[in-house]
Amino acid sequence: MTKLLQYSGISAKIRAMQSRLFTPAQYETLKTMGSVSEALGYLKQLPSYAPFLQNLEESQAHRGQIEAVLTASLYDDFSRLYRFGNVQQRKFMDFYFIHYEAAVLKSCLRRAYSGIPGDLALLSFQDFFEQHSSLDIVRLNNSLTLEDFLQAISGSIFYPVLQQAYQSGSASLPDYESLFDQFYFCTLWKEKNKLLKGIDQAVVTTTVGSRIDLLNIRWIYRSKKYYRMSNEMIYSMLIPCYYKLHPAQIKEMVETNTVEELIPLLHNTYYGRRYGEELDDVHSMELLYAKLVEKIYSITSHNNPYSIACINSYLYFKEHEIRRLTTIIEGIRYGISPDKTSDYAVN
Repeated sequence: MTKLLQYSGISAKIRAMQSRLFTPAQYETLKTMGSVSEALGYLKQLPSYAPFLQNLEESQAHRGQIEAVLTASLYDDFSRLYRFGNVQQRKFMDFYFIHYEAAVLKSCLRRAYSGIPGDLALLSFQDFFEQHSSLDIVRLNNSLTLEDFLQAISGSIFYPVLQQAYQSGSASLPDYESLFDQFYFCTLWKEKNKLLKGIDQAVVTTTVGSRIDLLNIRWIYRSKKYYRMSNEMIYSMLIPCYYKLHPAQIKEMVETNTVEELIPLLHNTYYGRRYGEELDDVHSMELLYAKLVEKIYSITSHNNPYSIACINSYLYFKEHEIRRLTTIIEGIRYGISPDKTSDYAVN
C-alpha cells in the first residue's frame, strides 16, 4: 500500500505520457516519407514533438539540429516528471541525470577534439542544464581544444577520471568516450543500494546490471567482428561491474580469437540460458542488444508499476525513441530503403 500511495500520482502521469510514444505503425509510416522535410512535417503533427519543431527550418536542418530538437522533448519530459516527483523519486532522477550530462559531454568532447566550433543547437539545453547540473554548457560548447574542455569541467565529478587519462598521454577519443559511459554506469551501480531500497533497488539492479552485462557483450562481439584489438585494449573499454556475467566468463569471451568461438560462450551465460532463441539470431548484435534491453525494461515496468520502474522505463523508452527517429530521418536523407533503415534504427 505504501508503494501504491508513493507512486500512484506519477504512475498515472507516466501512463498519459506513454500514450504519446511512437507505435510500430507510426515508425513504419515515418520510414515511407520521401524527404527530411516530409518526415519533420509528420512529426510536427504529433503533440509530443510539435512544440519543439515549430521553429526548425525543415529544408536546412542537419542531423545535429534535428537530434537536439527531439532531445529537447526528452528533457522536457524529464523536467515535468522531476517537478511532479517526491523527494525519493527526485534523488533517483538526480543520479539518472548523470547519463544526460555524459551524453552532452561526449558531444562537446568530439568537437573539442577536432577543433570544430560549437553547435548553437546545443545551447537549447542551457536552461535545462542550469536547473539540474553544475556544468557550464556555454563554456563547454565553446571549447576548441582538449585543454579547453578539461578546464570547462574542472571541479565537476567527471574531471578526475578524464584528467587521469589525459595525463597518461596515450588516451584517444574513444578512450575518453568510454570513460564517460564507464563512469555513469559504475557510479549508479555503486550508489544504487544507498539510494534505493526494496523493490526500487531490485528494479534498478536488474535494468542497470543487465545493460552493463549486455553492453560488455556487445563490445566484445564488435571487437572480434570489426576490429583487431589486443585483449588489454578490450578490457580497458569494458564497464568494470558485474551482474549476471561472472569475471571468468568475460575473461573467456575476451580471449577468444573469432566471433565463431564467441557465440557458444554466449549461450553458456545467463543471457544465453534465458534468451536462447534471440541469441540464435545473432547476425545483428545491435538488434539483439536492443531487443533484450527493451524486454527487460518492459518486464520490470509491467511487474512493478508502482515503483521506480515506471520512471526508469519511461525515460529509457523515450530516449530510445529519439535515437530511432534520428536514425530513420538520416536514412531518409541518404535514400536508404525502409528495410535497411530498420536494421540501423535499433540501439
